[in-house]
Amino acid sequence: MKKRTIIIIVVAIIALLLLLPFFKSKEKVIYKLNTVIAAKGVVTNSVTATGTVEPIEQVEVGTQVSGVINKIYVDFNSYVKKGQLLAELDKSTLRARVLQSRASLASAQNEYTFQNQNYNRIKTLYESEMVSQTEYESALYKLNNAKTSVDRLVSELEQAEVNLSYATIFSPIDGVVLDRTVEEGQTVAASFNTPTLFTIARDLTRMQVEANVDEADIGQIELGQRVVFSVDAYPDDEFLGSISQIRLKPTVSSNVVTYTVIIDAPNPELKLKPGLTANISIITKEEKDVVTLPVSALNFKPGQELLGSYIFENTNGSKKNQNSTINEGGMPVPDSKDNQMSKMVWVKNGKNLSSRQVETGLTDRALIVILQGVTEGDTIVTSSEVVSADEKMASSPFMPPRPGSRR
Repeated sequence: MKKRTIIIIVVAIIALLLLLPFFKSKEKVIYKLNTVIAAKGVVTNSVTATGTVEPIEQVEVGTQVSGVINKIYVDFNSYVKKGQLLAELDKSTLRARVLQSRASLASAQNEYTFQNQNYNRIKTLYESEMVSQTEYESALYKLNNAKTSVDRLVSELEQAEVNLSYATIFSPIDGVVLDRTVEEGQTVAASFNTPTLFTIARDLTRMQVEANVDEADIGQIELGQRVVFSVDAYPDDEFLGSISQIRLKPTVSSNVVTYTVIIDAPNPELKLKPGLTANISIITKEEKDVVTLPVSALNFKPGQELLGSYIFENTNGSKKNQNSTINEGGMPVPDSKDNQMSKMVWVKNGKNLSSRQVETGLTDRALIVILQGVTEGDTIVTSSEVVSADEKMASSPFMPPRPGSRR
C-alpha cells in the first residue's frame, strides 16, 4: 500500500509539472497613448538658398591718366565724403604738357593774326583789281589753315588741363574704403583698361544678399517676401530682409540652373560684412494664429486591441460597441456622406476616444493647419506604445509563493 501510494504521488507531481505552463495566465497588454494639445501657432513654407552679403552700392575708383602715385590720403576702412581727396599722381609731366600746349596755341594765334591781316590787304587789292584771283584765294586758304590750327591747339590745351586735373583723385560718393590696390611711389598705366585704385561702399548700414535660388524653387519667389538668414560669423543671430529684385538672367554651373535673387538687409549694428556667406530661408507662405497639429496625428490609426481598452464614441458623443464601428483596418466606418473625407484624427477625453474628420490647410511637414474638426485645447492622439504587465501565475498548492507575494 505504501509503495502504491508513493507511485501515485510521484505520477501526480509529474502530471502537475507537465500541466504547470497551462496554469499561467495570458499576459495582459497595456497601451500608452502619446497625445498633444491642439494649440494655435504659426505654420510657414520656405525656400532655402545660399548667397553672399554685398553692399547695395559699390564704386571702383580708378585713374584715366598714367603716372606715379605721389601721395595717398586714405587707407582701408576709412570713411570718406563725396569730393574728398583720396590720392594724387605726380603732376610734373602733365604740367609740362599743359605749358607746351599753351606755347603752341600762342604761336598759332600769332600766325592767325598775321594771316588775317594779310587776307584783309589782299582782299582790298583784289576788289580794286590790283591782284589776281589766285593771290586772293591763296590768302584766304592760309587764313583758314591758321584758324584751324588755333582751334586744334585750343582743344589740345583743354585736354592737357583735364589730364592734369585727373592726377588728383576724389571720392565720387560718401562711404567706406573697402579696398586700396596701390601704394605711394607705384606707377599706374592707364592704357586700354582703367586701373582701379580704391573700392568704396556707399552705406554699410544697408546691405544686400545675392542669393542663388534653384530653378525648381524660383516659381515660388515673389517681390516683397520676407527672408530670414544667418551667417557663420554670428551663428546665434537671425537677420531679416525682404526680396527687392528677381533677376531673369540664369546662371548655369555643372548643369545646375540658378537665378540671382536680391535681398535687402538692414545692418544697423554693422555685423554684416561684405563677402559673408548667408544661409537663407525665403518665407513663401505663412499662416499665423491658426490651430495646428503635428502631422503624425493624421497618420495615427488605432487597432482593435487598443480600442478594447477605451470607450469609442461617435463624433456626436454617443457610445457604441467598438466591434460594430471599427473595420478590419482599425478605423471607424464613416457614414456614406463622409466617405469623401480621408483625413481623420483621434481625440482622447479620459477613457473615451472619438474620431474626428478634419479639414487641413498649410503644412511645413512637421505641423499642419487644422481648418475644421478640431478646436483649440482638444487632446489629440499622435501615437501609441505597448506596455506589457508582469506575467501572473495561477495559484497552485504544490508551488511555493514568490517572495513578497500573497498566498
